[in-house]
Amino acid sequence: MATERRFPQLGEQDPAVRWVMDQVFFLSEPEFEEARVDRNYNLIIVGSGFCALAVAERSLRKDPSCRILVLERGPFFLPSHVQNLSTPFAKAMREPIETHPWSLSEKTTQRRTGLIRWAHGMTPFFGGRSTTWSGWCPRPTAEEMFGWPEEAVWNAQRYFESAEHLLNVQSIADIADDFQRAPGNDSLKASVYGSLQLVVGNLLGRATTINKEYRAKPASFAFDQVNSGKFSVPEKLIELATKRDGTRVHIATNCTVERVQHQDGIAQALHTSRGRISIGDANLVLAMGSLPPATLVQNSFPHIQGEAGARVSAHFVTYIAARILKTDLGDCSDFRDLEMGAFYIAGTAGGDYKKQFHIQLNVVSDQDPVGNAQTAHRYAPDLTCMPTHQQLESSTDYVIYICTGLGELDADNEDSWFRHNPDDPDPTTNSTLQVCENDSDRKTWDAMDEAAFDLLEHVLSPKGPDRVQYWHGHPDEGSWEARRPGINQRRADFLVHESSTLHIGDGDGALVDLNYRLRGTENVYVTGAALWPRGGSWNPTITMVAMAQHLADILACKTNEVLTV
Repeated sequence: MATERRFPQLGEQDPAVRWVMDQVFFLSEPEFEEARVDRNYNLIIVGSGFCALAVAERSLRKDPSCRILVLERGPFFLPSHVQNLSTPFAKAMREPIETHPWSLSEKTTQRRTGLIRWAHGMTPFFGGRSTTWSGWCPRPTAEEMFGWPEEAVWNAQRYFESAEHLLNVQSIADIADDFQRAPGNDSLKASVYGSLQLVVGNLLGRATTINKEYRAKPASFAFDQVNSGKFSVPEKLIELATKRDGTRVHIATNCTVERVQHQDGIAQALHTSRGRISIGDANLVLAMGSLPPATLVQNSFPHIQGEAGARVSAHFVTYIAARILKTDLGDCSDFRDLEMGAFYIAGTAGGDYKKQFHIQLNVVSDQDPVGNAQTAHRYAPDLTCMPTHQQLESSTDYVIYICTGLGELDADNEDSWFRHNPDDPDPTTNSTLQVCENDSDRKTWDAMDEAAFDLLEHVLSPKGPDRVQYWHGHPDEGSWEARRPGINQRRADFLVHESSTLHIGDGDGALVDLNYRLRGTENVYVTGAALWPRGGSWNPTITMVAMAQHLADILACKTNEVLTV
């Protein structure tokens, strides 16, 4: 029987990545034109990061017939987290892949109140920051959610377990324990988090000062279930939108939302860089970070323009690299060529939960930095806070400690804000960020730094402070010395994890109510760290995802029973 031959047809001769992705996974131009006037969507989600995935996945589990449109301002960039790819992709975490759709006040850029002069931007690609994030996923305690409405705290805590399930969160302690129980375990991830993790964990466990004053525990990270690497959004969201008959999730990239058209509190249409999109009876979910949704609200809802962004929080950063001789830890004969560990240590300045900080402790012992480079790249707890090659190659007989401290920027500081900028005609960038350090910030920062030095010199160095050496100079060019690094050496001049621009609450002053609905609207909802009443110090992702899942259940409850948590 002859096989039918199919000959190629004359078509696209210079296919761009966007064109190919639109044909395979996203909305093609004709499909997008149809979507613009389609009034049959149940949800329209702006953004394609963690919260977008959480809302979409949860909504579809409740109602497989739910129709969802996801709008992403940027193009497709990476299919997975950079650590799941080969080592050259690590450059994606160092090169300028961020965009800053806002301006900075002169008071900030001139550093008139302290060290901080800028904030990290957003990642303007499909999947957002999930392809380059660190993966830290601590659960904040109720005490650490100080200043939050009790109901919001309770709801977040109810959903932590389901959020951890979605992101496949695992404790490093469990991985190390698995290796100890099964020494023949072939998993590289299990082997690199083996003996060193346990040794350092024992030091922290025996340190009564740490246990009394701080909350110290093995770190928890979000891992990919398929390849044991870091979790990222693109492949998960694409799985929901894989083109087949009956696809319920449509994704449009390169589509920047500029303004929400509304009447009588009901959002009716979106004005975007690709044209007007009808909202119809859909609920609109803003899942686009912390600063961009405030800009969108400022341009779309004049009744709260002056309030959106009036409150700002974020995390300021300290970075300290130190080392001690491996033999100071005792018998290290069972250490492998490459051993790593990770711990999360939370504290406050003087017991005041308005002044929170935490220390991300990464621990490395590497006897062959060149030979172990690919393994270290893949399984590093936090690639942005790993020792550099220069630090490693001079430390094959040492254990290196990287202490990254994140402190809470005071959300009550009226001199820090994110305001509408009427002088900028571009509705996607016409906001200005101002950050001014105050006495509260300085007290928190000082307490955090002193806690890091106390940890390194009195807990993690069994033979005392004199055995600790600190890195001085640029990470790629410097030297190990006994003296502590100074303030300008160890403190960063930028912020991360910005939050609180559209804070949630149960009073008239809250911009978003406890059902995540924007004040004065009927069908506009907000998710992400913009909701934070106070910034705390904990990494925000697991809380963001938990609250996004709660939002999905609330929206499903309009026509169905609430999904069991």
